[in-house]
Amino acid sequence: MADSPQTLAALSSLMAEQASALTRALGSPLASPAYLDLVRRAQGVDNLAEQVLKLCVQQCRDAGHTWQEIGDLLGVTRQAAFQRFGKPIDPRTGEPMDKTVHMADAAERAVAITTAVLEGRMDEARQSFNGQVLEAFTDEVRGDGLATVTGLVGEFEGFGEGEPFVRRIGDHTVVDIPLRYEAGDMKARVAFDTDEKVAGLLILAPESP
Repeated sequence: MADSPQTLAALSSLMAEQASALTRALGSPLASPAYLDLVRRAQGVDNLAEQVLKLCVQQCRDAGHTWQEIGDLLGVTRQAAFQRFGKPIDPRTGEPMDKTVHMADAAERAVAITTAVLEGRMDEARQSFNGQVLEAFTDEVRGDGLATVTGLVGEFEGFGEGEPFVRRIGDHTVVDIPLRYEAGDMKARVAFDTDEKVAGLLILAPESP
């Protein structure tokens, strides 16, 4: 990645310029700023910051630092850091794996399916299952799973804070959804296959990678 220092410097400079422009756009205390313009400018800074962070992580990896070190610095597991910033090679093809999320409505669909399962509307939920999940995810399996979670953290109270986290892992689009329970937080994980059918649905501890 020979050009990354120059690219990093250029991106950092552009981010600083946009951050300064955002500060100026706030205006004086006597005049209200154009709030939609502030959102647009802030989004631009955020996008640049993500690109800068990715390049910094890549330079860390090129310098020999481990995913564990990077994850510790970012406050996540090494697997979570790898899933966000890594560039895995597909062992089937020898090519970099596609990490682009192609399902534009993955988060919305995952929330709807999770809600249907938690509320017992299984006929509705099963319309989105692939063949394997349709066969395996019986009412008994659902009941046993929810009972186990209730034994750990009590009754389900609603969705937790934060937006669903969507990413591409291998051939699957995976969505993590924060859940709030009586005695603790959990997360639902919904995996969609290449046909955009549910290939897996779990309730996990929030720190699970």
